[in-house]
Amino acid sequence: MSKLTPLDQLKLGVCYYPEHWPEQLWEDDYRRMRELGISVVRVGEFAWSIFEPEEGVFSFDLFDRALDLAHKHGLKIILGTPTATPPAWLTQRYPEVLNATFDGVTIQHGLRRHYNYSSTKYRELCAIITRTMAEHYKDHPALIGWQIDNEFNCETSEFYADADHAAFRQWLKKKYGTLDALNAAWGTVFWSQTYSDWEQVHLPRQTTGGKQPNPHLALDEKRFISDNTISFAAVQGNILREVAPNHWITTNGLFGHLDNHRMTDELLDFFSYDSYPQFSTIYYDEKEENRLADRGWSQSLGAVRSISRNFCIMEQQAGPGGWVNKMDMPSPKPGQMRLWTYQSIAHGANMVVYFRWRTATFGQEIYWHGLNDYHNRENRRIREARQIGGELTAFGERVAGTTYAAEVAIVRDYDNEWDGEYDVWHGTFRWKSNTEWFKAMTRRHIPSDILFMRATTSIEDLRQYRMLVYTHPAIMTDETAALLEQYVNEGGIVVFGCRTGYKDMRGHCYMRPFPGAAANLCGISIEEFTMVKGSRAPMFMAWSKAGMSGEPVVTAANAFNDVLLPESENVQVMATYTSEHYAGKPAVTRHSFGSGEAWYYGAVFDEAAAALVLDAAGISSPVSDWLELPPQVELSIRQDERGPLYFLLNYGEEPAAIAVKGLKRDLISGSELHGDAVIEPFGVMILE
Repeated sequence: MSKLTPLDQLKLGVCYYPEHWPEQLWEDDYRRMRELGISVVRVGEFAWSIFEPEEGVFSFDLFDRALDLAHKHGLKIILGTPTATPPAWLTQRYPEVLNATFDGVTIQHGLRRHYNYSSTKYRELCAIITRTMAEHYKDHPALIGWQIDNEFNCETSEFYADADHAAFRQWLKKKYGTLDALNAAWGTVFWSQTYSDWEQVHLPRQTTGGKQPNPHLALDEKRFISDNTISFAAVQGNILREVAPNHWITTNGLFGHLDNHRMTDELLDFFSYDSYPQFSTIYYDEKEENRLADRGWSQSLGAVRSISRNFCIMEQQAGPGGWVNKMDMPSPKPGQMRLWTYQSIAHGANMVVYFRWRTATFGQEIYWHGLNDYHNRENRRIREARQIGGELTAFGERVAGTTYAAEVAIVRDYDNEWDGEYDVWHGTFRWKSNTEWFKAMTRRHIPSDILFMRATTSIEDLRQYRMLVYTHPAIMTDETAALLEQYVNEGGIVVFGCRTGYKDMRGHCYMRPFPGAAANLCGISIEEFTMVKGSRAPMFMAWSKAGMSGEPVVTAANAFNDVLLPESENVQVMATYTSEHYAGKPAVTRHSFGSGEAWYYGAVFDEAAAALVLDAAGISSPVSDWLELPPQVELSIRQDERGPLYFLLNYGEEPAAIAVKGLKRDLISGSELHGDAVIEPFGVMILE
């Protein structure tokens, strides 16, 4: 058997749990899947108690029959290693595998993901079940790939079992070598925290203020959790590579305290994501202006695409979601499931797997609805899936070889995100600013990427973009600053926000004028700064007309204010503060640096400010000369050597009027477009 090329075709799939259903339903289920255009089925990720009902006693009969029958119907299988849900015999016999809370209370069996990654016994048992399954199924003709575990760090991304404290010490010994080096990195001379024995070192524990550890310890905790998770995943990934080399390997999620980029580089063939846009209806800030709702999932898909240019959606929302006791979501409206499917494809998914085939009739997820309701009768979601399956069968080949195209990237990095979880002086700003930038770009029909700044990031990675938006990188090394200087010197545009560049990789503050490592690139220093909260009244900034059209514009200066002091003669003041003792002082600057420019924005971004920067920098929609789109329509572009495909997604409940100059063809309907056209509510077009 030759290894299949991952994601070489556009595929539609579904999650299925044969262990949940009477066997007499299987054949009809598989037959109807094929009728809908489904070709891939994910199974097994929670079935450890089926595969190994007693320690060392393995049973494959149920899944052998399920996979054989799937093969008979021409379906391909993704098989999950079932390590996200250790069975009761395991946790009873080996309670040391269980996770613990911050307070040291053992997390008991039940729900899922109740184990810790550091337990040597759990790793041993996971290796046994993985190897046994791989040896049994390595030659099964239906099996094409494996999903390792399920949603690493979902439910919890913090681990405080005794084994975790011990593993943390070993990780620190490897990282720092000596206690002297550790004490220096954590600044333990402050408040007499200096360690004199390794056994004194722990993960964060209760302090007089609750959970308020040394901030440098807190940052290293996140790095440890990520490395430990990847090490745990490698136990399974290495076995699968050895035993089943003809199958591809992935895992799913996008959860906290995990460097998914490194995990994918080291272990996976591609990354997978679970996309549930309807979460936007229950988890949102009521004060947020111009909310993106389900359209905001495109930003998350951009983060996934930064890991794998093409990827799999291992769970695509197919109905209202909810557990018995939480997450009670509304039902998708007519057309929304189809819209969300094309949203995933537009952003780089080449395989979309619906969650799930049929809604569970028992258990915690009896309200997490799949394509079929409990009764199995035809419904609207089935009809939408049938339409999608037919469409993808007709034109999938044209899309499969393409990748997403963008000229602007929002830059992120793990260290700042992990540091910002604890540091309120910058941590709350990133999500707000990045979302506002995404709003400004998506409503102006400017496709954007997410780019993670890593130790391996090269100038070639940066050169593909005209503009980089790196909103609040408090931690910035001189090496990163030098890379960005090279990018800008060659003609790139970089945009920073407040709180940039003043920390090193340990989380120590530089003894340099702000913005620290970025000062030379920005050509400024920070004269003064303040938080804006509580009784401190918000301020505003007035934008100069220089480089912009129209009258001066006033925008809010949100959350934090840096008063800027130009240090270079090539700095242009783009906006000044309008009130209090900051009135008339620089709030936004633009520094000509080589052939490019570096912007510094002295506050937390909003959509209006991001739009002004885009205008002044000359960044506009790549289709502005031939296509008119209303703000409710998202533009995404996928392209290959045959040229671009323009995905138009209408997130509105009203028809969207568009205008096409020249002649284009809609890949979905096959119709030719010229002049005025309409996209139906929640409708999609793909123009070529």
